[in-house]
Amino acid sequence: MDDADAFSEIYRREGESVLIFLTRRTWDGETAVELTAETFAMALRSWHTLGALGPEQQRAWLFTVARRLLSRYLRRTTVERRAVQRLGMQIPRVEHDDLLLIERRAGLPELRHTVALELARLNSAQREALRLRVVEERSYEDISVQLGVSQQTVRARVSRGLRALGRALEPHHARLEGHAAETGRLVDRDAAREGA
Repeated sequence: MDDADAFSEIYRREGESVLIFLTRRTWDGETAVELTAETFAMALRSWHTLGALGPEQQRAWLFTVARRLLSRYLRRTTVERRAVQRLGMQIPRVEHDDLLLIERRAGLPELRHTVALELARLNSAQREALRLRVVEERSYEDISVQLGVSQQTVRARVSRGLRALGRALEPHHARLEGHAAETGRLVDRDAAREGA
């Protein structure tokens, strides 16, 4: 198998898992498609190293890169496209129906419902602190002044609210990531059978 075939195989085997992983963390199919394209652009750029690894190591490498790109995206709220542009790759244009399908496959409707329920369970002070910090991206100092409480109180409210949301989402993440891992194992098993 030449490099192009080997790269196509890793994309076929891991592309959907990476896309679902990123969709579930960005809550946005289009952003997830861009981050997935960046992940595989970096994989192509590093193919001399990545191509020599076994399937499990390749998967670990891809998810490490995807997590790093996600972290960078979340910090800056914009996707850096340097790796994609440097290779002259085009980020695929995704139609609305395709985005809906990606979001359904990633379980976003269910996750949104869970978050809405959990937000409703928070007390109003925590909910407002979360809204100002996460949705409006206000500083702790601004929120402190607006709510008339100390910055430490604001930080505590935001932290408690985020922890509550995180606990509510843990079962969803574990279940869907387990499904993605199982899908990857089945693909590997089928590929091994075909190769035998």
